Amino acid sequence: MPSLTIQDLEQLQAEHPDYRMELVAGEVIVMSPSGLESDEVAAFIIAQLSNWVRSRNLGRVTASSAGFRLPNATGDVRAPDAAFILAARLPRTTENYAQLVPDLIFEVKSKSDSLPKLRQKIQDFLDLGTQVGVLVDPRTRTMEVYRPHSNKIVLQDGDKLTVSELLPGWELAVADVWAPEFE
Repeated sequence: MPSLTIQDLEQLQAEHPDYRMELVAGEVIVMSPSGLESDEVAAFIIAQLSNWVRSRNLGRVTASSAGFRLPNATGDVRAPDAAFILAARLPRTTENYAQLVPDLIFEVKSKSDSLPKLRQKIQDFLDLGTQVGVLVDPRTRTMEVYRPHSNKIVLQDGDKLTVSELLPGWELAVADVWAPEFE
């Protein structure tokens, strides 16, 4: 199969606007809908992050439909479940793919996701300049925090996620992220 390009991806998305797609090493990957739990967790993270960032004019927060055109040899277009970009790096928004890597990304494991693939996706972003990547796993109620040239940190209920190098003062209690149970 020939290697696909950004133009091929854009044509496929124009023909199938309801599909979420990524371009990885010349191959288009159609993203299936996640389960309710993982999307609820991602929505909570995005809300908490966005409320902090917007009220302080620190930058942009995006959800899983925002594509990033990565500065790698294959011109990948990837979409983390949640992302933050410092204001100075993207002072104006664009209707196109952002041609940069976010400063902070979150990947929330859904039922159909593979942990090794999610870890590799985070590592790919870190290799290209993302400062912090967080893998959130609702099943184990853990967050794996990755930074370049550092060992991963595993957070669980009782811990707080902080990203002081990007968001001084912001913290997210791990236990608050999980989908609530109603009686």
